[in-house]
Amino acid sequence: MNSADASQLWQGGRYRFARWQASPNFGPRPAGAQIDLIVLHSISLPPGRYGGDEVQRLFSNTLDWDAHPYFQTIRGLEVSAHFYVRRDGALWQFVDCDARAWHAGASCWRGRDNCNDDSIGIELEGLEGEAFEAGQYETLQSLLPAIAQRYPIAHVAGHEHIAPGRKLDPGPGFDWHRLRRPLGWPDRVFPQAVLAR
Repeated sequence: MNSADASQLWQGGRYRFARWQASPNFGPRPAGAQIDLIVLHSISLPPGRYGGDEVQRLFSNTLDWDAHPYFQTIRGLEVSAHFYVRRDGALWQFVDCDARAWHAGASCWRGRDNCNDDSIGIELEGLEGEAFEAGQYETLQSLLPAIAQRYPIAHVAGHEHIAPGRKLDPGPGFDWHRLRRPLGWPDRVFPQAVLAR
């Protein structure tokens, strides 16, 4: 895709086909950061419940901490992701991709710490160990190439790969081969652990 085609997909770091809801939880990327990593996560609030607006409220710091007992365990948490993919494939964006979202936490991948600095975070509505939906894979299969048209993406990993022992998402229910096959990206882009599954 040439730059003229890419400009039809993006307005700065905002993807035109995502519903925009601004999160206050972001900051500038370090000088010289090369945005070459996509990190896949899973999230549901409360865990295992789908279809509500709790994730959007968490990312926008408007979650009612008293609405569910689980929310007390994450009270005051300030997090975000660049994108959120609902079970039906609907796509939301919370942080401009040129900025640093707060999705990875303590992390390391391809010899670099602090993956928030040079990655794009995508949350999938789901739960570690549970299967994801066809619409979510379809959205990823269009979103990832679009991201790669604007940024020099060389790696795709799960939160479980960049923060092993601390995070488990998206987990064994995520079908990496189902994501990889239509993309046609080389094996070196993906974690070695998922190639053997």
